[in-house]
Amino acid sequence: MSALDVIAIGRIGVDLYPEQHGRRLADVESFRKGLGGSATNVAVAAARLGRRSAVVTRVGEDPWGVYCREALAAYGVDARWVGTDPRLRTPVTFCEVHPPDDFPLLFYREPTAPDLEVSVEQLDPDAIAAAGLVWTTGTGLSREPSRTAVLTALDLRTGEGRRRLAVHDLDDRPMLWPEGERHADWSAEAVRHATVVVGNRAEAAVAVGDLPPREQAQALLELGPEIAIVKQGPAGVLGATRAGEVVELPATPVEVVCGLGAGDAFGGALCHGLLAGWPLERVLRFASAAGAIVAGRLLCAAAMPTAEEVEAHL
Repeated sequence: MSALDVIAIGRIGVDLYPEQHGRRLADVESFRKGLGGSATNVAVAAARLGRRSAVVTRVGEDPWGVYCREALAAYGVDARWVGTDPRLRTPVTFCEVHPPDDFPLLFYREPTAPDLEVSVEQLDPDAIAAAGLVWTTGTGLSREPSRTAVLTALDLRTGEGRRRLAVHDLDDRPMLWPEGERHADWSAEAVRHATVVVGNRAEAAVAVGDLPPREQAQALLELGPEIAIVKQGPAGVLGATRAGEVVELPATPVEVVCGLGAGDAFGGALCHGLLAGWPLERVLRFASAAGAIVAGRLLCAAAMPTAEEVEAHL
């Protein structure tokens, strides 16, 4: 079987979006169900753009786990490395929708989630080494055995002199980290193993400090990646390379419906552009447009655009 374009490692679950916007969760009367989890959404986004993608994760032995597997198949995402945990339930996440920028989340992932039980033994070293790009996330560092699996996957891409595309999404969810864990240390360690790092300003601050965007990008680059991307929401996006190139773009205009999937759409489009070998500016314009399209829709996975939709938006 030929190598995959994108292998994403990390969260999966069921998202429940309120059909009544501008209300407290306690006042919502009905919800729409969707596939969720950051790494899963990125794999879906890449598949929608025509890339062969897979996700390495775990679900519970329950109806929601069945739904996740069936949804992955429907979106064209390879699910061969989706394991089943007999003890833990598939996570469910609720949100409130208060456009343009307030989307509180309520996670049901206790005592832990199956996707944090991904271990080194679940990895396929040959497939990871052969893939066009591997995507990892910060949440995957929050607990063992997932943490070691994430760092091992990155090492398969960049260890011993290798420099294959390995993107680390800083993906900071403080509420999912156990108290006392070395959050900043593990974040910086993953960045050292990546060739590309992406995150918003708050996420970058965890790894390198609360600095202006250019300084954050430079500090991230000094840890080892070749490209650092700092997302700034309404202020746009900044990308920088070790070769000294800096690209700053304004935000793509959009009437926001729900911003929760925009970052994952950006991520899937980033994968697409990097694999295509585009210049950094084109990559960022394309990814920003993809994120804007999803911000104008309600769901995450189901909202991911095709390449034609992104080009039309541009």
